[in-house]
Amino acid sequence: MGSTTSKLPAYDVREELKPENLFDISAEQIDDHWNLYKGYVKQVNTLNEELVKLRDAGEVGGLVYADRRRRYGFEYNGMVLHEYYFGNLKNNQNDLETGDLLTAMTRSFGSYNTWKKDFEAAAKSRAIGWAILYADTTTGALTNHFIAEHGNGNVAGFSPVLVLDVWEHAYMVDHLASGRGDYIAAFMKNIDWDKAQERYEAVKAGKITPRF
Repeated sequence: MGSTTSKLPAYDVREELKPENLFDISAEQIDDHWNLYKGYVKQVNTLNEELVKLRDAGEVGGLVYADRRRRYGFEYNGMVLHEYYFGNLKNNQNDLETGDLLTAMTRSFGSYNTWKKDFEAAAKSRAIGWAILYADTTTGALTNHFIAEHGNGNVAGFSPVLVLDVWEHAYMVDHLASGRGDYIAAFMKNIDWDKAQERYEAVKAGKITPRF
């Protein structure tokens, strides 16, 4: 049987995820960061097109294919994690006060405040990357993780509940390179807890949480 040319659908920039009117995170900072996210979307689409062409041409053993394959996960995670991140930002200067997510935090960490301190500590890791509150889709347990760059530390089968970007590009417009701590404090006042709760509810329902 003959083979047919494969083609993945192109990804779109999810404009509905772009946050506005945040506390201590300026529109200029978001605009600058958003342009970086748009670049990841473009790179994912370009890589998918190039890999299809290389496969169809039988050139999967060459250096070009190896280079594109090496970049594949980095660009995909760059796109996906930014969509989770922007999607859980909203001006909301309150801590989580009720709901199943709070119950799960208490069960896994002992209290909300203990979770919060642990999450902030993960975000302050001396590396570029991400702090992510993950839910184990099998047990429902919550754990905080630091993800170096975009990929080193992601847990297979776990689902993101809350995602914090701590690359310098996420805060340098507002807080300079040395201002990660101030930026983390600002982020904690801009968490859309309804979105985080929605993501956790999806896990309880046996689903991977959609990012939009």
